[in-house]
Amino acid sequence: MDFIWHGFQEAWHLIISGDPTIQAVVRNTIHVAFWSTFWALLIGLPIGVSLGVGRFRGRGFMVGLANGGMGFPPVVVGMFLFLLMLRGSPLGQFDLLYTMRGVIFAQTVLALPIVIALTAAAVQAVDDGLLDQARVLGANRIRVGVLALREARVGVFAAAIAAVGATLSEVGAVILVGGNIRGVTDTLASGVLLAVAEGQFDEAIAYGTILLGIIFLLAGVLTFAQYAGSPSRALRRL
Repeated sequence: MDFIWHGFQEAWHLIISGDPTIQAVVRNTIHVAFWSTFWALLIGLPIGVSLGVGRFRGRGFMVGLANGGMGFPPVVVGMFLFLLMLRGSPLGQFDLLYTMRGVIFAQTVLALPIVIALTAAAVQAVDDGLLDQARVLGANRIRVGVLALREARVGVFAAAIAAVGATLSEVGAVILVGGNIRGVTDTLASGVLLAVAEGQFDEAIAYGTILLGIIFLLAGVLTFAQYAGSPSRALRRL
């Protein structure tokens, strides 16, 4: 126990002293989480809404694919993305391997099924009568989708929270695609592994403590936004 307590003391010293290495890793982590979540939401929300309110052939297969995608092992996804990014491979021309852009791309791929599946499930729970009424009043597909998205906002925020958590805590793809290069492509989650491997346990505890703090902070902010106010069902906004 003394060893662990000493590790926490050293970790706290590193945090409050503004250690440049830790600052760089924190910046990398926030940068990756923000842009990965942004792209996952930008791409995934329209797809999730379409799957939730649409009735077309192949819809069930796509929903099943998204649901299955939430359970894909990150290290396996990272391995396939690594192979696709090698020179001469389909993505090799973009020079994504061992870069921050590659890490963001990999994290977006992992977060995308989460956003699609949870958004589709949330939208499916919206009252069909409300959407039918909107169509009768002349709303086009885009406005019906916006209405469904608004009414399902609690579930949509849950999708955003899950996506943020995944992009912050995932390790396998970051290591395989980004190489876990210290100060360049490492994140707090991957930094924990690197620090433990090097025997820097105080640094590992510091990384883990900061990561937990960021996750709880972002989850708290998003949860507050999730339940702030009440969902509107006013069709006049159409």
